[in-house]
Amino acid sequence: MSSDTTFITRDDTAGPGIRLAVKELIDMEGVPTTAGCRAVATRAEPAKQDAACLAGARAAGARIVGRTNLHELALGVTGVNPWYGTPVNPLDPSRVPGGSSSGSAVAVATGEADVAYGSDTGGSVRIPAACCGTTGLKTTWGRIPLEGVWPLAPSFDTIGPLARDVAGLVAGMELLEPGFTVAEPGEVTVGRLAVDADPAITGALERALHLVGWSCHDLELPAWGEASVGAGLLLVVEAWQSNRALLGEDPGGIGADVRGRLELGAACDDATVGRAREAQGRWKASLDRVFSRVDFVVTPTLTVFPPRPEDGDDLLVSRCTLPVNLAGVPALALPVPSGGPFPASLQLVGPAYSEERLLAAGAALEAAVAAG
Repeated sequence: MSSDTTFITRDDTAGPGIRLAVKELIDMEGVPTTAGCRAVATRAEPAKQDAACLAGARAAGARIVGRTNLHELALGVTGVNPWYGTPVNPLDPSRVPGGSSSGSAVAVATGEADVAYGSDTGGSVRIPAACCGTTGLKTTWGRIPLEGVWPLAPSFDTIGPLARDVAGLVAGMELLEPGFTVAEPGEVTVGRLAVDADPAITGALERALHLVGWSCHDLELPAWGEASVGAGLLLVVEAWQSNRALLGEDPGGIGADVRGRLELGAACDDATVGRAREAQGRWKASLDRVFSRVDFVVTPTLTVFPPRPEDGDDLLVSRCTLPVNLAGVPALALPVPSGGPFPASLQLVGPAYSEERLLAAGAALEAAVAAG
């Protein structure tokens, strides 16, 4: 184990390839996968083969620089880890790095990797990207194979890249999906969802949208709040189903916060889960109708700036990420200047399998903000 907290293990590979950091719940042949959890680590055997999502990186000659730390079992938003330490937020060491892909965000923010792989089940790529001032892409559910990835909530789990800028995300998608190419930039129409956020964040998003010059329409999504609640419920239910044996065998090897969330999932009754699944279907249909009128939906990624550890769970209610996972669609988190010490993070949500257009739009917005 490395002595720092960004990586659980480091790799000394050398060569000309892109430097890639890999979240420590993605199997690498010959190396145990711990998912950042002591209960897993004490039982882990070396993986017999790479996770499927590493095939493109291996073929391209990427240099894997290490396996990044995470919020234990990928079930948390702060990035705080009781077993391996907490990655240091490079914007302000007194603030949480965000989770669960904390080490992946820190690795690219500090320049220790060109691209990092993270997982996103309820915001775990976009939240640390927002906290650390990087970009992050939550991919369409089912687009990137999950064989060999430690499961959290299988009907929500996705793998996606983090990087310092949109070009890095494109490079990450080229590794995850050989042959991936960004679409030609074109006219963009977005629906802007009014979300109660820190005024500095709201102002930063408004300025970015003004600079890029897209056609913007105010959007109403009455089911947004219901979608957040339903996604949170289904996520912890599936997380408990994925980890129930571990919880039964070694509860002391799981941190108190994660253990509590697993126990919440165990307490949900079938009728409640059934109603949440029905609401999920309605939510997907609602978003489909929205995407027949606009290309993308814009929200903050987080409604607050990165909090201190004692207030870290504020991120549970300030994330605008869960409804995206409930629908299974892709979303980009992109930093935009706020005029203060922390950038705001703009979330750009697209219809399923629109990553090519989403990244083209993100590159246009990034360039407009830089020039503005």
